[in-house]
Amino acid sequence: MLIIPAIDIKNGKCVRLKQGQMDQETVYSNDPVVMAEKWVNAGARRIHIVDLDGAVNGTPSNADVIHDIAKAFPDVPIQVGGGIRDEDVIQTYLDIGVSFVIIGTRAVTTPHFVSDVCLEFPGHIIVGLDAKNGKLATDGWSKLSHHDANDMAHRFEEDGVAAIIFTDIGRDGMMNSVNVEATVDICKNITIPVIASGGITNLEDIRALCEAGEEGIFGAITGRAIYEGTLDLAEAQKLADEVCTY
Repeated sequence: MLIIPAIDIKNGKCVRLKQGQMDQETVYSNDPVVMAEKWVNAGARRIHIVDLDGAVNGTPSNADVIHDIAKAFPDVPIQVGGGIRDEDVIQTYLDIGVSFVIIGTRAVTTPHFVSDVCLEFPGHIIVGLDAKNGKLATDGWSKLSHHDANDMAHRFEEDGVAAIIFTDIGRDGMMNSVNVEATVDICKNITIPVIASGGITNLEDIRALCEAGEEGIFGAITGRAIYEGTLDLAEAQKLADEVCTY
């Protein structure tokens, strides 16, 4: 299982939000490239980047910074989400060295968009399912839909997405433990990789994800925990390598 550090960018700075609320931010660095270097040096095998302004505005707002990160670390796969609503944006990100683009809002509001881009960019599309009480949220988590997370995960697997990122909004940035049960439920319904997100706090959360079941969780995104020191990225990856047998 990969331990994937999150770099959330707002106004060009590296921040973390509580439950996705844009007015509940903590700034951890004025230079996201330097922060990326820190996680790469700690052994990160993939980096998760979110353009928070883009997620709310519906169009990329921090693409230059993301470009700088991709250029600085060409050997580390990068997955990017936030404001990716059309094919041109996807092509631009792939051209600058991003490995995977994450479709969030448009996956929920216009599901056929996912099947279209999977055909156009095979192997590069990830869908982010951000749920609260099992229902999916859109527009930077500001709106709640009536779509069921498990049903949509199955649909997107059929469309050909490379992976699903499942985030429990209620736990994101709160450091009150990951929702293992809900993540495993997603895994049981699909065979493509599932990446857990939201609430990961310490090594016990990593152990719990590793021991969750035979279905296997491909990765775990962690943000506030590694920034505030309740989880050491290198130790977490070492534990995952030792405990995860799938």
